[in-house]
Amino acid sequence: MFNLRLHEVSLGYGERTVLHDISLEAKPEEMLGIIGPNGSGKSTLIRGITRLISPNSGQILLDGHDVATMSRTDLARLVAVVPQNPVLPGLFTAFEVVLMGRTPHLGLLRHEGEKDLAIVRRAMEATQTVAFTDRRIGELSGGERQRLTIARALAQEPKILLLDEPTAHLDINYQMETLDLARELCREQGLIVVATLHDLNLAAQYCDRLVMLSDGRIYCHGTPEAVINARTIKEVYGAEVYVFRHPVNNLPATLIVSEKDRNKLRQKSV
Repeated sequence: MFNLRLHEVSLGYGERTVLHDISLEAKPEEMLGIIGPNGSGKSTLIRGITRLISPNSGQILLDGHDVATMSRTDLARLVAVVPQNPVLPGLFTAFEVVLMGRTPHLGLLRHEGEKDLAIVRRAMEATQTVAFTDRRIGELSGGERQRLTIARALAQEPKILLLDEPTAHLDINYQMETLDLARELCREQGLIVVATLHDLNLAAQYCDRLVMLSDGRIYCHGTPEAVINARTIKEVYGAEVYVFRHPVNNLPATLIVSEKDRNKLRQKSV
């Protein structure tokens, strides 16, 4: 079974180490969420997996193969990224942007064939972006562009889909649409999905497992029920919150508590 494994990986920029001794594993049909405060190293982890930065120590393995030994093309055939702020050419059509995802599969001076066009069409069908095939990128909403970025990633035919804060700058409807789509692709296409998320409620509702980072290290990991609680949030984020069971699915949900009500929480915890 294809898997992603990090073994005692440290990552950073120049002499500054951001992540220390990170070990984790992700498998197909699993959505793994990476959470933690700003500056805890979530995006750095994504950059390490895609080899935008190289580990100071440790190994990042795809199906047992160290990414450091892979060519950029081979890596792009296995791993696709949906960045936090995708820059898309405004004058290109939606179809042309998704077609860019076929680049790792094309040889030197080779043009797209019928197989490539069919894969692009399937990617657009899976992401429900067919309706704006011929529309210019500059005409699309933020949510539509995000779906299109996921379609471009799917056109790479990856085994791993990395989402770096995929719901940033989206309203609540597009947040749910984006993560519903990611989870559906994870299950139906057998993808490994790794998503860095800022919103703890979205992380709890959509991810099978969570890794919580703090000060560049894994503070805890496990199911949402094991990771998200008032104690861990207080210790890692420095915030006093109220965590309760969601009335529909029984998953942990987090409420921000005003200063006025914090004393009540403190009294309950005594």
